[in-house]
Amino acid sequence: MTLPHLISGFRELADNYNAILCDVWGVLHNGRDPFAGADTALAQFRETGGKVLLLSNAPRPRTTVMARLDEIGVSREAYDAVLTSGDVARALLVERGRQKKTCHHIGPAKDADLLAGIDIRFTQIDEADFILFSGLNDDTVETPDDYLDAIKTWHERKLQLVCANPDRQVQFGDRVIYCAGAVAEIYEQNGGDVIWLGKPYQPVYERACAQLNAMLDEPARILAIGDGPKTDIPGAEAAGIDALFISGGLAGALQNLDTAEQIAAILEAENTHALATMRHLVW
Repeated sequence: MTLPHLISGFRELADNYNAILCDVWGVLHNGRDPFAGADTALAQFRETGGKVLLLSNAPRPRTTVMARLDEIGVSREAYDAVLTSGDVARALLVERGRQKKTCHHIGPAKDADLLAGIDIRFTQIDEADFILFSGLNDDTVETPDDYLDAIKTWHERKLQLVCANPDRQVQFGDRVIYCAGAVAEIYEQNGGDVIWLGKPYQPVYERACAQLNAMLDEPARILAIGDGPKTDIPGAEAAGIDALFISGGLAGALQNLDTAEQIAAILEAENTHALATMRHLVW
């Protein structure tokens, strides 16, 4: 078992990198409130000349995510740019609209910006060529079990499911809620055709790394920061990027993670490991 280095502040690693690929939900905020010191740590890194790209599995465009960060109270001094699963999903919808495909969308009203201004026909399930799944219709009360009947229909129609948020769960305040990935996983495990957009899948890392390299005058030396054992850390490892695991996010909301051994075990269960770990991101 490879143990991550326990660090007390990001300053212990910062000099080794000139670019950061940082998760949003679970690192910068818990869905309602910012984590104290996280945006300050990223702003400090930027003051030394480093670049920060926020990489989020949010199924909404970057502009919507930035507005939400403003609302929560995360400083814009913390980042240079944002890339989301929603951005990737919108590009896919544009392309399929050109192909005259029809789409059935499943997701809450808060995901309306994902669909806005795209020239594609949205239909009921019986007319759709594919499904775009951005989230549970009401993630405050629903679980994946509420979608088992719908999943049967998708199987009957042999529909492809485009998952615009691969996260299975996220921390929301002091609770944990389900995301689109939890439902898509059930569909795929039972033979359904799923296209996964976002972390840990490599196309979004290729796009993110290209974006960071374009910001710099030298090759990017990237550190990924995230709290997702199933998404942030294995995605970074597959992309050949060092990872800093934030143990006080989603995983820490589900169980106590006090030692390097406990954290290593959580990551090993997902066949991955992190270079270093800290409870919350601070300088």
